[in-house]
Amino acid sequence: MRNLPALVREKFKAAQAAGDITYFQTQLTILHCNSLPFQLRYSPALAHKPKTDKPKDTSQKPSNPFLEPSPSLLVTEFGSHNLVLNKFPVIPDHFILSTKEFKEQTHLLEEADLVAAYNCLKSYHAEGEELFGFFNSGEYSGASQPHRHIQFLPVESMRAGLEKELEWSPLIDSLVDTHAPELPFTYFAASFKSNVQPSDLHATYLELHQKACQLMKTMPSQDHKEESPISYNLGLTNKSMVLCPRTSEGLEIKNVDGKIIGSVALNGTLLAGTLLVKSEIEWDAVRKDEGILVNVLKTIGVPLHNTVDSQHTNSGTFDKPLDGKI
Repeated sequence: MRNLPALVREKFKAAQAAGDITYFQTQLTILHCNSLPFQLRYSPALAHKPKTDKPKDTSQKPSNPFLEPSPSLLVTEFGSHNLVLNKFPVIPDHFILSTKEFKEQTHLLEEADLVAAYNCLKSYHAEGEELFGFFNSGEYSGASQPHRHIQFLPVESMRAGLEKELEWSPLIDSLVDTHAPELPFTYFAASFKSNVQPSDLHATYLELHQKACQLMKTMPSQDHKEESPISYNLGLTNKSMVLCPRTSEGLEIKNVDGKIIGSVALNGTLLAGTLLVKSEIEWDAVRKDEGILVNVLKTIGVPLHNTVDSQHTNSGTFDKPLDGKI
């Protein structure tokens, strides 16, 4: 696709000017999990984000923004998929790849899904820009819509507002060529060449998913018509993918007196090295104590016990599922 970045920017500006999207500006700083930089964002207005009205008639299905996307949010049709803008972004030019037909978010991705996603990633790279893609699947992954979709954030937009002296690059770039013992959770990573074949791309994803299922001591799904037995996040760039099995959506935050003051919940953007809080109390607490970030990362996945079985895998032993879903 030619000049996808320009197309997304143009559509985003038009939708914002027309009031068809609500852009939530954020305050931004950098924290560290050991030596790895993470963005911490705070949006006061996000706590007041409109909620989708439930149908009064319980026999009616909830509204689905992806089945018939609003023309003002539709960036372009993309074969069996649509590219649509996120209606409530905290990062400019946040867009979504969704299937035209309803397919379950909890089922395995199909080859066509990954090919479409990879074409988006390549389109940005061809214009000298980078794009981060992420997929949330399962109850602990941070997924909010049952209709299958993969989300994308331009890396340039993620850096916007970051003070010059604060260094940050997408976490996923640090996870592929070498393992990252600084992270307290298990992940599985793979790199691929620019001319990767669709079947190889899909096979790589299935292999990472299978490794995660083995780690969680469960049997992987056999085809895309079955629900994945695990919750996980998938991160994507034009040259790599990383899969992180999830055991919890996040962690409650307590003050020095042990009183709960808020919570931090993570989705697939954790693989880019970002997290978001919605209250000033949470913002102040996490900024002042980087140990909270480390504890959250320990909680959301399978704890890492310093066992690495390949250069592309942070792996560890798995004892039992962690609860604490928010």
